[in-house]
Amino acid sequence: MSDNHATPDQHPEQGTLATEVGYIPVEQQLAELIAKHAEVSDAYLRAKAEAENTRRRADEEIAKARKFAIESFADSLLPVKDSLEAAIAVHVGKPDTPVETVLEGVHATLRQLSSALERNKVLEINPAAGVKFDPNQHQAISMVPADQEANTVVGVLQKGYLIADRVLRPALVTVAAPK
Repeated sequence: MSDNHATPDQHPEQGTLATEVGYIPVEQQLAELIAKHAEVSDAYLRAKAEAENTRRRADEEIAKARKFAIESFADSLLPVKDSLEAAIAVHVGKPDTPVETVLEGVHATLRQLSSALERNKVLEINPAAGVKFDPNQHQAISMVPADQEANTVVGVLQKGYLIADRVLRPALVTVAAPK
């Protein structure tokens, strides 16, 4: 064989390459590659723009959620405020209102407030005497001698509260001292 023979991948005419179908001029291949590149670049830019738009919309939604997250809670508390204002208005207009009537209104308002808190997943932490001290939900104010097991709650000085299983404020408790 001489060196003048073409290899199977190379056409004797310069500027063409062999394919399964035959020989395609390099210029045609270049044009096809340029077109494919433009198509891929366009798809990439569109995908990148869509990702940016999605990220921007998500950021806006997060900002709105943070800004208005308390809206439902505030709406639940408005009737409580209305009740308190009505009680003050009644008392100012009739300073001789019986204490029982005022106390009845206070209890009704407390029920409204408790209901509003409960609807918004704010739950009381009010451990009964004898419950094991839990440092995740209780804050010990003092240890006192008691006729119960050590490190158990003797009394609650101030109720605590959870909001969606997270401690908003621990219950202030006294705890039984070791014997």
